[in-house]
Amino acid sequence: MEEPIVRVEHLSHRYSVQWAIRDINFEINQKGILGLLGSNGAGKSTTMNIICGVLNQTEGTVYINGIDTRKNPVEAKKHIGFLPQKPPLYTDHNVDEYLTYCAGLRLMEDSKIKEAVEVAKARCGISHFSKRLVKNLSGGYQQRLGIAQAIVHNPKFVVLDEPTNGLDPNQILEIRDLIREIAQDHSVLLSTHILSEVEAICQSIKMIEQGKLIFSGTIDEFHDSVKSNNCIVKLENAPAEEELRNIPGVTKVKKLDEHTFRVQFEQGIPVTNRIAEISVNRGWRLSEIQMEKVSMDEIFAQLSGKRVVDKF
Repeated sequence: MEEPIVRVEHLSHRYSVQWAIRDINFEINQKGILGLLGSNGAGKSTTMNIICGVLNQTEGTVYINGIDTRKNPVEAKKHIGFLPQKPPLYTDHNVDEYLTYCAGLRLMEDSKIKEAVEVAKARCGISHFSKRLVKNLSGGYQQRLGIAQAIVHNPKFVVLDEPTNGLDPNQILEIRDLIREIAQDHSVLLSTHILSEVEAICQSIKMIEQGKLIFSGTIDEFHDSVKSNNCIVKLENAPAEEELRNIPGVTKVKKLDEHTFRVQFEQGIPVTNRIAEISVNRGWRLSEIQMEKVSMDEIFAQLSGKRVVDKF
């Protein structure tokens, strides 16, 4: 079995007297895209900064490619590429100068830097801007350059913090495609508050709330972590709302149109079967019944302990 590229063991960090994160444990595989979720102040950025070597943890250990980041930080960082929320750009350099400088910071051999810069530019679609000053690039191309500096040394692990922040819809789609392409050869950790982005490109999710890891699993497992207790019912010969509300186990009913209702029921009660049986007995002519999918926003809200918007 392939060794994980990142292993986090009993990670805790304290600012002054308050713990920002407490006893976090997880592993990240060699390839693919992992979404890191959490509310503002949940400990997400602290965790990310410790993994990238920007911050020293109070307790615990982080291994990058099997290397302890505290005992051998320089060697560990050779395997990490990091794009902070605000790209670390030197705007008076041109693109080639900037990427060459970044490659040198990563302690690459001089003889390999030129080729590495060309490869990073090509992968990020910025080869035609080689001699353009960074400050004269559009926001989307500055973001591409930020990703290029994160992969110029061909790291095994790439961390992207809000990589589509401030981009227009077309630029967002282009950056998502770029991230998918990078993930074919690298492990990518994506931190974002845009849940639709996580759903679109991530294979798995880790969620931190109040300094603790509260969820770790695949996208499908995330969707299944909160069970829906709403169903949509379509009846050709629809009864009054009150008749549906009187079905045992039903807690709320909302009429959506002449034939369609949203029905809320108690968890664990087989209400859909009851509705089907009663519909046959009373001639309601049931044409459709399906569980209403719980949105990622609702799952996030419930897992983080926030109030969920009532659909009724």
